[in-house]
Amino acid sequence: MRVLDLGCGDGLLLELLARRPGRQLAGVDLSSHSLALGRRRPALSEAKLVEGRAQELPFADDSFDACVSHMALMLMSEIEQVAAEVARVLSPGGVLACVVGGGAVGGEAYERFLTLLRRTIEETPSSQRIPALGDRRTRSREGLDEVLGPSGFEAVDWETVPIDLSGPVEQVWAAVSSLYDLGPLDRATVERLRKAFFAEVRGMAMPDGYVPCVFRIRLATARLR
Repeated sequence: MRVLDLGCGDGLLLELLARRPGRQLAGVDLSSHSLALGRRRPALSEAKLVEGRAQELPFADDSFDACVSHMALMLMSEIEQVAAEVARVLSPGGVLACVVGGGAVGGEAYERFLTLLRRTIEETPSSQRIPALGDRRTRSREGLDEVLGPSGFEAVDWETVPIDLSGPVEQVWAAVSSLYDLGPLDRATVERLRKAFFAEVRGMAMPDGYVPCVFRIRLATARLR
């Protein structure tokens, strides 16, 4: 009933959690702009949305029964400190549930996008390159066990979930390009990437015009001892 969203962004996940009456919700994020958008959601009028770092959570010990994190934990630095802070604010028996990226399902549009993105970044001046973020250990079950275990979490449960992003090429582009922060790339570079993607996947379209695109996510859960 007491849930923290780690890297809550504009509060969409918290809004979904608010559908269960009586929940006490909180979110922390680095972006004041995203938090301002979250505060506009009527369902979050009672939620505590705070600007802050996961490495130094602005909450008391034993404040939450659960902590969720959607596509955010895998981007964080000092990950052992994040794990320690999550353990501190959770009550004994509390649960950490996080979604991390799982890559493409072989040969489809998402994999083509990743190949083009890597090539584009290699050809881009260093000042415009998208920095590598996070700790690779958060992207595997064994790695998360290594990170979370010392902070008192039990072994991680691991589930792979396919997300079907198939659709018209414009829709697929909007979906796959939103999974990455293309902000450091200038508009001309993003436009070249878009045109290259369209050219790559147009021949993959099915008779109904849909381009096949399946993205996998990993759902990892761990309980605090």
